[in-house]
Amino acid sequence: MVDHKFIGKTYGPFRYEIGREKMKEYALATKDNRPIYIDEEFAKNTKYGDIIAMPNFAAVYGLRGAGHVLIDPELQLNLIMLVHGAQEFEWFTVVKPGDVITETGKIADIYEKGNLDFVVYEGESRNQNGELVCRAKATFIITGGGS
Repeated sequence: MVDHKFIGKTYGPFRYEIGREKMKEYALATKDNRPIYIDEEFAKNTKYGDIIAMPNFAAVYGLRGAGHVLIDPELQLNLIMLVHGAQEFEWFTVVKPGDVITETGKIADIYEKGNLDFVVYEGESRNQNGELVCRAKATFIITGGGS
């Protein structure tokens, strides 16, 4: 059983500079060839004036703290028995190359259902202007726990 005393434990801040090439690589890796994500000339003629990050690119910068939850020696999560249960994102503004994103987060909940332990991480990402870019949530399930 994962100790409930870790609810509220914070992680971060984690800084990530948005790079045009990384955004393109992500788009191509996910087989999204829309020009707004990969074609600089096309993107310059949009209202954004530059390539923008795919919404799901938030997985790169918006859940950095979640990785630290997994390896946090205090929590002692059994990674062999852990599965990624879910992730959610809520977006607030467009992310473009050159933006510097800072993510902070916390363990929002720990609970049990049957023989499963659930650990819920929630993070917030802000750009270099302090604007909220996205909120992210990841739920991890540890099998063989619970009571």
